[in-house]
Amino acid sequence: MTIQSLNTVASPFFKTVSSMNGMKPSPNESGQKFASMLKDSIEKLNESQTQSDQMTEKLARGEKVDLHQVMITAQKASISLQLAVEIRNKAVEAYQEMMRMQV
Repeated sequence: MTIQSLNTVASPFFKTVSSMNGMKPSPNESGQKFASMLKDSIEKLNESQTQSDQMTEKLARGEKVDLHQVMITAQKASISLQLAVEIRNKAVEAYQEMMRMQV
């Protein structure tokens, strides 16, 4: 792996960090950004699940739908859901670990 390919992958992160110009966002701003990011992610997950359900229903009704597209849509929805569950599990583990810390 070359360094250039790593830079192209991480460039959105570097743009976000460099756009802050050394200013630290307030906790309220950070909370709002996190909440909007979380909401957007959940909406995308819901869209993929809904699209998969619609494609499966069309196939079950006998409408002309490409079976490959139905399976691809179902797999994308499944993988998205698995990712969301794993992220939730990691967040819960991190919370539990913080609660076990002695102050």
